[in-house]
Amino acid sequence: MSTTRILAIDDDEMVLNYLHRMLGQSYQLILCGEPQVAAQIAKAELPDLILCDIDMPEMDGGSVLAALAEDSRTANIPFVYLTSIVSPSEVADLNGIVGGRPGISKRASLEEMIAAIEANLAKTK
Repeated sequence: MSTTRILAIDDDEMVLNYLHRMLGQSYQLILCGEPQVAAQIAKAELPDLILCDIDMPEMDGGSVLAALAEDSRTANIPFVYLTSIVSPSEVADLNGIVGGRPGISKRASLEEMIAAIEANLAKTK
C-alpha cells in the first residue's frame, strides 16, 4: 500500500464505502461524510490529495474548496472533484476538468480513478 493519504469527502456513505473498497488497497484513505468539517479534517491530517463530491446538501464541493483555500496549510493540497454529474466519457471530453477543477466521474473504472489521482499528485512533485 502506498503512503499517499487521500481525504475523500462525500455526503453519501455508500460512496465512501465504495471508495474504501476501490482505493483502500492503493492509498491510505481518510473518509469524511460531513462536508462542514472537511476543512478541519484537512488541516489536522494534511492529506496528499482531496477527492470531493460537488453536489452535497448544506455545503457543496465549491464551498469546501473555498474553505480550504482560506488556510495556507490546505490551500495547495491537490483538490479533485469526484462527481456523478458527468460520465467518464464526458470527463474525457472535458480534458479531465469539471467545474474548473480536475475531476473524476464516480462511474470511472478503478484504473481511470488511479490514473487521475496519480496525474494530480504528479503535478505537486
